[in-house]
Amino acid sequence: MLVERVKYVIWAADLARAAAFYQKTFGAEIIRSNSHISELEIAGAVIGIHGGGEGKRTWTGISLQVANVVAGAAEVVANGGGLVREPQEEDGEAPHLAMCFDTDGNEFMLIRKR
Repeated sequence: MLVERVKYVIWAADLARAAAFYQKTFGAEIIRSNSHISELEIAGAVIGIHGGGEGKRTWTGISLQVANVVAGAAEVVANGGGLVREPQEEDGEAPHLAMCFDTDGNEFMLIRKR
């Protein structure tokens, strides 16, 4: 079987707000949108945001690699998201992980290359 594309779908109580968060925070490009779902491309990956969610805190499994986790976490918060776990130094090294959530409670990780 030939897989044509892989898309990871998350839910949002407010589709427009969630799409705007990913656009503003991660530079996501909306590649398809209607009243039910928006598909966004981030670094070659496709995330579908489906409306009709309950806005509850949900772990997604999404991991986004950025150059600076501390700066990235601050940007998540500045754009309406939040932190489950703030970036912390480990063994004297700069933080490599921040546990975050978007405007609709979808949890994701920010990581840096180690």
